[in-house]
Amino acid sequence: MYSAKVRPEHSGLTNLSGGSVINNLKKNLQFLVRRNYLRSMADFKIINKSNNPLPAYESALAAGMDLRAFLTEPITLQPMERRLIPTGLFIELPAGYEAQVRPRSGMALKRGLTLVNTPGTVDADYRGEIGLPVINLSQEPQVIENGDRIAQMVIAKFERIEWIQSEELNTTARGEGGFGSSGTK
Repeated sequence: MYSAKVRPEHSGLTNLSGGSVINNLKKNLQFLVRRNYLRSMADFKIINKSNNPLPAYESALAAGMDLRAFLTEPITLQPMERRLIPTGLFIELPAGYEAQVRPRSGMALKRGLTLVNTPGTVDADYRGEIGLPVINLSQEPQVIENGDRIAQMVIAKFERIEWIQSEELNTTARGEGGFGSSGTK
C-alpha cells in the first residue's frame, strides 16, 4: 500500500497522452518514489507479542490507532493510582517520524482513566515495548482487562532544528501573553 504526498508545485510527471500508458505510469511511479512523494507502508515495522490485534484506525478518518492492554490477568487501579500498562507492541519508525501516545477521550470521560504523560512520544530509535502510563482520576476503582483499548497512537512527521543563540526575539502583537491572556470568549 502506498500513500501520496500532494505537491501543487510538482511538474515533473510524464504526460500520459504520449507513448505507452504502462511505461509512463512506471516512469511516474519511479519519479514519485525517488522524490519521496510516495512512502511504502512497509517502512513502519511492528512486532506484536500480545494476543491482541495490531493497532488499527477505528473509523475512516481517525488520526489515531487504538492501543490495547496486554495483561495476563485484570488489574484494578485505585483512585489516583498510576501504573505502566504493557501493550506487547514494539515498533520501528523511519527517521523523521514519531509515535504520539494519547488518552482515549471515552476512557477519560466515562471512567476517569488517562495517561500521566500526554502526549507521550515514542522516538524513531526506541526499540522497547510501548508502555502506557495510566492513572485513575475517578473516585472509584477501575478495572483494566486484557484487550481493553486504553490509548491511541498517532504517527507524525517532525522537523529537527538547530537553535540560533540570540539576544532578542522579533516582536509580535501577542508578546509575552500566555496562560489565557487572550480571554475565554
